[in-house]
Amino acid sequence: MEAPARDIWGPARQIPNALTVLRFAAIPLFIWLLLQDREGPSWWAGIVFALAAITDQVDGFLARRWHVESAFGKVADPLADRLMIDTAVVMLVVLDRLPWVALVILLRDVVLVGGYKLVAPRGFELEVSMLGKVATWGLYASICLVLVTREGTWWPLAIFWVSLALAVVAAAGYILKARRELRR
Repeated sequence: MEAPARDIWGPARQIPNALTVLRFAAIPLFIWLLLQDREGPSWWAGIVFALAAITDQVDGFLARRWHVESAFGKVADPLADRLMIDTAVVMLVVLDRLPWVALVILLRDVVLVGGYKLVAPRGFELEVSMLGKVATWGLYASICLVLVTREGTWWPLAIFWVSLALAVVAAAGYILKARRELRR
């Protein structure tokens, strides 16, 4: 009798999802660290935020490379990004390090998450566009730079506004694509 084939990856297959869960778990730590350095620069909060950004890239890469994409990862990964970025924006607005207009990102994300809940049961699968990825990376980078520079440093804010504009354009693209596909 032949021995069953061993799955050489075994528990390693869960690493991408574990990294996503770690991003969710990093949010309270990020908040606590940011509150320790309210006026900035907030190096420790910036490091945690940067690590969250890196895990976003690593978990997707590993899932694709190892062919272990999951339904959980397809929903949880972008949600973890949205929650981390949105939490950072809200905190930076509360601490007066970003203007309140930056909260438009919350509206964008509420529309996307709410819209996804409406279209997913009808068979629509959200695939993140290259523009959406660039916008997310720009937001991660610019927020990290806002965290680790002195209040009022202009260039991280410029990167933030460009990235936010790209994120809004990407959201419009997702909405139009869902609308087109669901009309078929």
